[in-house]
Amino acid sequence: MGYLNVNLWINCLTFNSNFYSAAMQVSDAIPVDPFLELWHDLMITLAIVSAFGGILVYLIYQLRVSLINDFKAKHDFINSQEIKWYKGSFVFFGLTAAFLVNLYGEGSLTEVNFSFWVRIFFGFAAGVTIGYVAILILENYWPTQINRKLRKWRYTPRINEKTGNRMRLLAEDEEDVHLPEGMQAEENAFSVDYDVWIDEKTNDIKIEKYPGQLIAQQCGNCGFYTMRVVREEVVEKHEDGTPKELVKHYQCSYCKSVRATQFKISRKEAKDYLNQKPQFATRGKNIELIKLEIYTALDGKLNYEFQSLDQAQKFLNEYG
Repeated sequence: MGYLNVNLWINCLTFNSNFYSAAMQVSDAIPVDPFLELWHDLMITLAIVSAFGGILVYLIYQLRVSLINDFKAKHDFINSQEIKWYKGSFVFFGLTAAFLVNLYGEGSLTEVNFSFWVRIFFGFAAGVTIGYVAILILENYWPTQINRKLRKWRYTPRINEKTGNRMRLLAEDEEDVHLPEGMQAEENAFSVDYDVWIDEKTNDIKIEKYPGQLIAQQCGNCGFYTMRVVREEVVEKHEDGTPKELVKHYQCSYCKSVRATQFKISRKEAKDYLNQKPQFATRGKNIELIKLEIYTALDGKLNYEFQSLDQAQKFLNEYG
């Protein structure tokens, strides 16, 4: 009886083994479309090339930034080029995803059928999705990260190339004496912003020019650096009709929040600053910036920023 059970068990194993071998032979006998073999080889090659391309674009950009020694030039290059280079890198990564999706089911697909075209569609969708998400991140979130880099390179102390001395950045009330009238007019119009660095041992001056509104400010509502000037209005004039105070109205391009900041326009000439010590508006103890939020029935929440307590109080008096 035991001998019979052993024989039955051996026969079952032999049958299963023979059946599996026959099935494999049938599977191996199914011809694979030569086009599909070429297609899969091409997808593997393109996926490797595109992934390498994305990494290469990123590394080249970082290398170019590191090779720029001048802080101002580094600032301008990052401001104008970083998002463009990163978009290029993500294009390659999106293509990599599309190529990899087109390798799904490589071993089971033997001919160009409906599944083949469905796979192409999903590969295209994957690449477009990665590219779209990357653009959203780079245009709405990444400016916040770039702004930190820009502030670092803009305000890092300069070194006088002639003497090697450390230079000091002048305050707004100090720099006008070193700026020609044309430059002062540009700053008063808020189209250009100038930084003046001085070597206090030799009185050497270095003037750096920055775009007034191309570097967006941080929105107090959504936190992104997408707050830009949409209009300006003169709220007070001198007796001779020249502007005295200006209000800049900002709007966030992302969440559409608005705010306004009030500025005083100086009529002093450069000679007026020669014998004058710097004067600063009263901010109050430990106050750097004053922010107001006003809720209205028509416009909703309005955000305003002021540089001093005096400006904020005057605005509230006029607003009321």
